[in-house]
Amino acid sequence: MRLVILEDYDQASEWAAKYICNRIIQFKPSQGRYFTLGLPTGSTPLGCYRKLIEYHKNGDLSFKYVKTFNMDEYVGLPRNHPESYHSYMWNNFFKHIDIDPNNAHILDGNAPDLQAECDAFEKKIEEAGGIDLFVGGIGPDGHIAFNEPGSSLSSRTRLKTLAMDTILANAKYFDGDLSKVPTMALTVGVGTVMDAREVRTHLVLVACVFSRLVGIDTGIESKETFVLQVMILITGAHKAFALYKAIEEGVNHMWTVSAFQQHPRTIFVCDEDATLELRVKTVKYFKGEH
Repeated sequence: MRLVILEDYDQASEWAAKYICNRIIQFKPSQGRYFTLGLPTGSTPLGCYRKLIEYHKNGDLSFKYVKTFNMDEYVGLPRNHPESYHSYMWNNFFKHIDIDPNNAHILDGNAPDLQAECDAFEKKIEEAGGIDLFVGGIGPDGHIAFNEPGSSLSSRTRLKTLAMDTILANAKYFDGDLSKVPTMALTVGVGTVMDAREVRTHLVLVACVFSRLVGIDTGIESKETFVLQVMILITGAHKAFALYKAIEEGVNHMWTVSAFQQHPRTIFVCDEDATLELRVKTVKYFKGEH
C-alpha cells in the first residue's frame, strides 16, 4: 500500500492523471489487447479527467484501445438527466477523447431487471479479462463506489440503498433538494474490485507452466504480470477522517475503503488537507517513501 501526498488538489489530480497515462502507454494496448480501466464519478476526479483530456488533445495519449467500466449509476434517473452518471461521464470525459462508445460501459439504472443488469455487468468485466487499473474516490464516510457503511467486503455488483450521508452529500447536485436525490443505485461490489484480476493472474501462471511442461506455445508470455492496481483519490479536509480510517485503523466493513489495505497494489493519492487526521509519523513515513 502506498500513500502519495501532494500539496493541493491540482497537484493530486495531475499526479493521478500522469499515473493513468503512463500505465496505458506502458501496457501498449492494441486491437485484441485492450487496457481496462475502472472509473469514478463525483467532484474529486474532475481535475484528473481534465488532465487526461489535455494529454489526449496534445497527442500524448489515445483511448482507442481502452475499455472502461464505471462503478455505479443511480436507479430511476433518466439516462439523459444532467446528473446521471452517463451524462457526467460523456460531458466531462468521453466526448473529449477517442474512446469507442461501445467500449465505455456504464450500468443501466433503468433496466427492467436490475439484478440481471448487475449480473451482466460482472460478466462483461470477466469477458474483458478483469480491470487493469481501478480508479476510485470515496465519500466522507469512507464508502467506495456506492458500497455504503455496512456493506459486505466480498460483495458483487448489486442494487444498493444509499445512506443518508450520501444523499445529503449529493444534494448539492440536485439544487439542494433532498426529494430529487435518488435513494438507490447500482454499484460494483468491493469483492468485484478486489478479485477482478486474481483469476486472470492464476490462469496466466498456469498457462505458462503448462507450456513449459508440454512444449506447446500458449501465446502467453510469463513476463506479463496482469496485476490489478487500485488508485483511490482522496482530497479535502472533509475526507480526512475517512483517510485516517483507511490508512491507520484495521479493515472494517463500516469503512469499506479500508478493505484495500489487503490489496497488494493499492495507491492512495491525496492532498495535504486530507492528511489532517493522520498521525505526524504516518505522514512523515509516506512522504519519505516516494
